[in-house]
Amino acid sequence: MIQTIFFDLDGTLLPMDQDAFIRAYLQSLTQFLIPHGYEPEALGKMVWEGTAAMVKNQGGVTNEAVFWDCFSRNLSRSRQTEELLFQRFYETEFQNLKTVCGYNPMAARTVRELKRMGYGLVLATNPVFPVLATRSRVRWTGLEPEDFRWITTYENSSRCKPNPDYYREILDTLNLRAGECLMVGNDVQEDMVAAQVGMQVFLLTDCLIHRGGEDLSAYPQGSFPELLAWIRSGCV
Repeated sequence: MIQTIFFDLDGTLLPMDQDAFIRAYLQSLTQFLIPHGYEPEALGKMVWEGTAAMVKNQGGVTNEAVFWDCFSRNLSRSRQTEELLFQRFYETEFQNLKTVCGYNPMAARTVRELKRMGYGLVLATNPVFPVLATRSRVRWTGLEPEDFRWITTYENSSRCKPNPDYYREILDTLNLRAGECLMVGNDVQEDMVAAQVGMQVFLLTDCLIHRGGEDLSAYPQGSFPELLAWIRSGCV
């Protein structure tokens, strides 16, 4: 029986065109950092390299440590100085990126209803952002960070999707059984991989990301009303 439900964020609880969001994010970050001596092309490369390093992280150190070890390699200023700059960006200009995202009131309603029904809730978003940015994005959905028992961020995670060990790390941290957990997400390759560790899965199709050509008919799927009806029907 399912006890805990994991939700992805981007494209699941927070509707968005992921490519458009990334472009807007990099543009905003670049505009913020240029006055502090960054070259736009070099900055973009550094961010992508740091992100790629987090995705390849196999554990042992946090994604935060991996990102900054990579990002600050060629900087003349201290890492602490750069981290404070990024923190200021997330507190200010990053907040304007809410306008790039959509809003689906059914997302928050569904989460609140599942919480009312007694399910534990985990926000299993790919942990490539700091906690400050992630908590802001949760609020953009109409929810509060406190609605979730656990939220993955680059400070508390040492792996990323689509590595199955990302899910194992959460299960171990929270002392959960895989068979008692359900993962809900829109990305076939990143979210449905939770099935490999024994979790049940539900494919949210509103902002579907499907990079491969495999058949999806085996996955229970649909939008939030279908998810709620599926859970209520006792299919999990």
